[in-house]
Amino acid sequence: MTDLSHLGVPTGPLVRVHGGFANRMYRLDTDQGSFAVKELNLADRRSPYHVQDVFRFERAAFAAGVPMPEPISAGPRALVHRWVEGEKLPEAPVPVAYAFELGGILARLHALDVEWTHEPAEEPTPRDWPELARRALATGQPWAGELAANVDRFLAIAHFVDACERPGPVVLTHRDVQPWNLLARDGRPVLLDWELSGPLDLSGELGSTALSIAKGPGFDDVRPAIFRAVLDGYVAGGAALPPPGPSWFVFMIGGWLGFTRWNILRCLAGTEAGTGPDLALSHESARNGVRGLPDMFGRLPQLEALLG
Repeated sequence: MTDLSHLGVPTGPLVRVHGGFANRMYRLDTDQGSFAVKELNLADRRSPYHVQDVFRFERAAFAAGVPMPEPISAGPRALVHRWVEGEKLPEAPVPVAYAFELGGILARLHALDVEWTHEPAEEPTPRDWPELARRALATGQPWAGELAANVDRFLAIAHFVDACERPGPVVLTHRDVQPWNLLARDGRPVLLDWELSGPLDLSGELGSTALSIAKGPGFDDVRPAIFRAVLDGYVAGGAALPPPGPSWFVFMIGGWLGFTRWNILRCLAGTEAGTGPDLALSHESARNGVRGLPDMFGRLPQLEALLG
């Protein structure tokens, strides 16, 4: 762990906070307050992490009044924010007022003028699903049969991700506004976990955000009013919506595809990695992707109807 002496004199031990999907989180209480210390997973990151660009963006967002933990420091191995108390979001549609305010937060975020020194670099769309299914079956993974049965669907998803046109504009944004990165404080949003921030096609950010908070587990109960509330809040915040189309959902599908493959590889290794999520959490994420991605892909026409 990196040197944390700048945070003050500890009043208790560094305490692990379980549940992170990519890195590892700890809480540290000192004579200067409480801090969230995130130990970065440097062993098998899916994409480069631009520490100083993200920290600059976070500080600008915090100064602009975006509800978020105060960024304290950022180094090559750890990120530090002031600890924020709030309620975790359940896996269920959020209230309409919460969704509307979240849309306004995105509008404020996209209006910031912040330098970003790196060109966007998306990871290649994975196409090795037949080989992954073979390895999963050979090693007796609990979700191997479902993966093998859906290999053709996963290859079709990869083709969709590569072929789908993104209309723009590209905005500098959070890129991961999901329920697990949100808190509710007095019923209002607090946005956490900014390390995936960077440039992104606007439709992908809005579609991913609106869909993720408008549904419960799976896609059987998507609430159109909550989805639309995010967009209404965005427009009320002075921003304009991009044209409708499948591009609204391609970022979510593509990101989930890469995340599923990453967790599958962790499961195939069969050992607990020294950084990143627990092996049990990787199994849960792999199983959710193997089941959920084909379902989401099959429902694209219904999802696009939310934009009408």
